[in-house]
Amino acid sequence: MSELAPILLCCDLDRTLIPNGRAEESAEARPRLARFCSHPAVQLVFVSGRDLQLVLDGIDEWSLPQPDYIIGDVGTAIYAPRSQTGHEDGDWIHWPAWTDQIAPDWNGLTHDDVTDMFADISAIRPQEPAKQGAFKASYYVDRQANQEVLDAELHGRLWRNGVDARLVWSLDEAADVLLLDVLPTGASKLHAIEFLIQHLAFDECRAMFAGDSGNDLHALGSHINGTLVANAEPAVKARARELVRAGALEGTLYLAQGGLFGMNGNYAAGVLEGLVHYLPETREHMTLAADSSGGPS
Repeated sequence: MSELAPILLCCDLDRTLIPNGRAEESAEARPRLARFCSHPAVQLVFVSGRDLQLVLDGIDEWSLPQPDYIIGDVGTAIYAPRSQTGHEDGDWIHWPAWTDQIAPDWNGLTHDDVTDMFADISAIRPQEPAKQGAFKASYYVDRQANQEVLDAELHGRLWRNGVDARLVWSLDEAADVLLLDVLPTGASKLHAIEFLIQHLAFDECRAMFAGDSGNDLHALGSHINGTLVANAEPAVKARARELVRAGALEGTLYLAQGGLFGMNGNYAAGVLEGLVHYLPETREHMTLAADSSGGPS
């Protein structure tokens, strides 16, 4: 068996690794992914809109493998295990260097300052406190709202207050509601992944990001190898294709189709399929991991 060179596997959680969408999950997908991620060459990063505690809750609830790093709050926070920073095991530590890098975009303003700017706009309503972050203001949006007009109004208010921000739109398919995240311009899932690649001195060609939704598009349309799981909404797939065509980056986007090891390409099955697409040698290791566990190959 060939040696496996280091891999940086970055995965969104909800409806990517966590099968909480409408599509069916292949029963073997998550266990096979967990076995593959136990290989010492694999560094696993969870990249989520959730805050740290909700990420940890998701790991426990859905029996996910333990990550090496967590990028939370849509890229506005990065966490590493204390064991990697010389502290005792069993806890996660926030990286202040990432906060120092993104904070200037908000011109000294806080999350509460940003939400106060939008308090009179009835088409948006703040999400629950657990879904907010120091540099992440998150909203539910009326499906009947004119998104283009609303986007322009929000951007105008931010600009007038000296706030350099990105507006990230996505859809919660289970709740059938639009979601909006207001973030520093320099903070995103992509920027946080790039920060990790640089910090870890990783070969970018052996890094992959997997996602499913609108707030993953910035990373999926980038120079980083990206995989859209098969259960992603058609509109997200279409937009991802547009982004890579516009940037002549077609080689860095893969849309899972199903078929690998008889799985359907949804959720974790799509993540594994993407790995095999970009790094074909991983298939042998996935097969051997399944064989050693007594599972199907």
